[in-house]
Amino acid sequence: MSTKMPRGLDELGLKNIGEVYYNLSYDELHEHEVNNQECKISTSGTAMCDTGIFTGRSPKDKYFVDQAPSNEHISWGSINKKIDKKIYEELLDTALTQLSGKNIYVTDVYAGASAASKRSIRFITEVAWQAHFVKNMFIRPTESELERFVPDFIVYNACKTVDEKYKEHGLNSDVFVVFNIEDNISIIGGTWYGGEMKKGIFSMMNYWLPLEGKLPMHCSANVGKDEDVCLFFGLSGTGKTTLSTDPKRALIGDDEHGWDNHGVFNFEGGCYAKVINLDEKSEPEIYGAIIKDALLENVVADESGLVDYTDDSKTENTRVSYPIEHIENHQKDLQAGHPNNIIFLSADAFGVLPPISKLTKEQAMYYFLSGYTAKVAGTERGITEPVATFSACFGEAFLPLHPTVYAKLLGEKIDEHRVNVYLINTGWTGGPYGTGKRMSIKNTRACIDGILSGTILKAEFETLDRFNLAIPKTLEGVETAVLNPRNTWSNKEEYDAMLVKLAKMFQENFHRYDSNSAEFNLASAGPQL
Repeated sequence: MSTKMPRGLDELGLKNIGEVYYNLSYDELHEHEVNNQECKISTSGTAMCDTGIFTGRSPKDKYFVDQAPSNEHISWGSINKKIDKKIYEELLDTALTQLSGKNIYVTDVYAGASAASKRSIRFITEVAWQAHFVKNMFIRPTESELERFVPDFIVYNACKTVDEKYKEHGLNSDVFVVFNIEDNISIIGGTWYGGEMKKGIFSMMNYWLPLEGKLPMHCSANVGKDEDVCLFFGLSGTGKTTLSTDPKRALIGDDEHGWDNHGVFNFEGGCYAKVINLDEKSEPEIYGAIIKDALLENVVADESGLVDYTDDSKTENTRVSYPIEHIENHQKDLQAGHPNNIIFLSADAFGVLPPISKLTKEQAMYYFLSGYTAKVAGTERGITEPVATFSACFGEAFLPLHPTVYAKLLGEKIDEHRVNVYLINTGWTGGPYGTGKRMSIKNTRACIDGILSGTILKAEFETLDRFNLAIPKTLEGVETAVLNPRNTWSNKEEYDAMLVKLAKMFQENFHRYDSNSAEFNLASAGPQL
């Protein structure tokens, strides 16, 4: 057992601390998880934990302390809700009381691989698998770095307590996830879900970095042998993880990145992948990463530990966290130069967007602020209606600042580094969901290859009506018939009507930025009617 002790232990505000388990090794964590009866072991040697009644984040229970100067920067609303400092202090006392008199796990890690932009984060928890999760998901300091580690930010995970006075406090429920930016503290109560810790630090990076002129991004990233960097933005179901995983290119990261003066860098040291219906043939990299030191959440296994990835009886949000080293072809230092290409992925279930289109800088900022994809609604008698989803910057739930702050930074960096930006539709063609068919992975891969090889820059382009998108007339490896989506519909009038319908949805969503139009008028870069 390690005898290391963290610096600043007496400053944590905890009383009568029992054993302090500091930055345990994977083997030590594995032993604790089993001995504490927190985890069972799968046939692949992977620890399996359950996260209790919460199998996903609790966004309605997330708050920021309303105090200067951070309250002048935060975009207040339904996502970033205010909490009075006195209530925060009561909840902090509740969390500290819960963690006092216990054996605790203290895990010191970094968020951000760039030396110029990283933050030192300390996590306090009384649950071994949560320390394991943190070790997987963040950047692991060396022994020498731990000797001089001083945290910039502390997370108290008191998941075993709740706010019994939440009604009196005027909060949503007895669960609380609260950020005190001035004191550099976050507290978690009432939820065991590991993703709260991951996305909590992502939210903080989304606060800190833009104030330094750096762009935090909810995207995956990879780099080629010629050191060309590509970013992939996209909401769930658009193919972000699948398309950025390329045997010919090194994975920088699959979810959270920053872009500073030195280039692109991963915030994390691991991956957090959904495993519902995971199949070895379709996603061999993720499947192969589920070995010892990985951590499975909320999966169903038989008595021998054999996991049934098709079983969603606990949740559809079954997940695995693992160190990025489990992906064979990854970028060792988790960073690379400035992007050559940026790809926005959208699964358009209305079937009207092209498989690929090249964006101007203004269009890039518009589609970044829109963050569009479409989800398929529940079926009724086999007939479905697509539902448009807009999430600013492809990650609105994690943006403490106004979305235009991030879009402005993106535009500046596109200009400075002459980045090519593309919109790729991984959704439907030939009609909407239920009539058309899903874009083939072969065509989508060929579109990506055309971007990465640069051959698309030699193509002749035409303009998509209403949306004014530049679409190539031909592109190597892509069926020419699908490049202009109108050509794939048997009934052109129905296509034109659906095009107008989607254009109106974009316009209605973008009205949210009308109050910013003096400085930030990008409506003309979007669809026109």
